[in-house]
Amino acid sequence: MTELSPNPWEWAESEWRHIVGRARAGQSLAPKAWPGGARCAVTLSFDADHETIPLRDSDQSPMRISQGQYGNRQGIPRIRGLLDRHGIRASFFYPAVSALLHPEEIRAVAQEGHEIGIHSWIHEANTKLPPGVERELTLRAADTLEKVSGQRPVGIRTASWDFSVDTLSIIREMGLLYDSSLMADDDPYELMDQGEPTGVVELPPEWIRDDAPYFNFVRFSALRPYTAPSAVEEIFRAEFDGAYAEGGLFLLTMHPHVIGHRSRIALLDRLVSYIKGKPGVWFGTHAQVAEWCRTQAAA
Repeated sequence: MTELSPNPWEWAESEWRHIVGRARAGQSLAPKAWPGGARCAVTLSFDADHETIPLRDSDQSPMRISQGQYGNRQGIPRIRGLLDRHGIRASFFYPAVSALLHPEEIRAVAQEGHEIGIHSWIHEANTKLPPGVERELTLRAADTLEKVSGQRPVGIRTASWDFSVDTLSIIREMGLLYDSSLMADDDPYELMDQGEPTGVVELPPEWIRDDAPYFNFVRFSALRPYTAPSAVEEIFRAEFDGAYAEGGLFLLTMHPHVIGHRSRIALLDRLVSYIKGKPGVWFGTHAQVAEWCRTQAAA
């Protein structure tokens, strides 16, 4: 990689164009219609981080590790029960270490028809890794998830949406169907690499449609953010209503150790009931959404 001046105003045009050309949004893949003639698609996802966030930070605190274990003990069972009651299949993104710590869980999730996606090795930050390490960890994570769950992942969500300058090349090498880490649109689009179409579908997430920013609690900080579940439900409903009005995609990102608490799983239950009450809504996994969009674009 060419060494850049620390002063962006000194960069040559070719340098800043190269930077913005990485993993850039290409053609929209929003279909004219969703399966069955539905007007709106909904895809629910759960990042099953469990104990990996403190482990990633070399944090050996039993207290913080226990917060992650809550996702396995209470969060996942409540989520699985909710999805079963509503007859919905969702996407679960696992760090490989989470899968190794809880093999019975990921196998049960896969056997119930939910999708298993790549979500790092130990929730590492890709942009902080030495050269070449991200590739090795991602390939190893995919193999581990397949071995433990019995399902070969076709999609990836980078941990903390930390998409490095190398991530897209790794995705292409692995032949993955989609990524869900970048935020250039509300609806699916094709990723470009320096002006070249890659064929990789991007299913864009957003912090607005993520439970963690609203509920995370920083214990040893003067800033202790907390949002009432009713307020989060209102935000998520507004995001869905916008997608429904435009005939687009509503993609929601959640975490078992966050949304799985009693007061919060109830808001998800109400939200799903509200969405199901609208005519013309199709629920699909991320893989199903990506495959539909790619197929429709090629038709």
